[in-house]
Amino acid sequence: MDETRQRIIDAAMALVRDKGYAATTTKDIAHMAGVNECTLFRKFESKKDIILNGMEQEKWRPEVTQEIFEHVKWDLEPDLILFMKNYMDRITPDFVNLSIGLRAPQLYGDTAPLIMKIPKAFISTLVEYFKSMEDKGKIPHMDFESLAVTIFSTTFGFTFLKASFASNLTDIGQESFIEESVRTFVKGIPQI
Repeated sequence: MDETRQRIIDAAMALVRDKGYAATTTKDIAHMAGVNECTLFRKFESKKDIILNGMEQEKWRPEVTQEIFEHVKWDLEPDLILFMKNYMDRITPDFVNLSIGLRAPQLYGDTAPLIMKIPKAFISTLVEYFKSMEDKGKIPHMDFESLAVTIFSTTFGFTFLKASFASNLTDIGQESFIEESVRTFVKGIPQI
């Protein structure tokens, strides 16, 4: 890819992350990329075309792959801590804000399948992990999809709150949040 196309993509994706798709204009993109609008339209058909090209690039579309589930110990608590930490390391507040910006009605039909790949991969891999734990006799048979969605929701929820409010909502750090969440998930809330 030529340098000018890449600058245009990077500018467009950063603007959508910061302002949303609807509020991002081709004039804004051209200005941020250091080109004129004519150059932008020589390189791409439309604003939507720029964004869809950006979604194809790994730097603008984080992957949740099997590798984040490597190094399991087949011990529920440390493994869930590992999974949540690896997810949060990849799905940063910037990526959360970008995914929110990509949900504009003009674009969502094209971007939804790409956005949904991340939670689907995380949840399906967690389900497989829970099944393996059952096969190893370490946990009983349960509704593994519900368990996986619970872990995903907790993980994504914290990332979303940090993306939306930084530390204005809570001072709880990522590591403390993960450890306490997993401890509660595995052991429950102690009753007096």
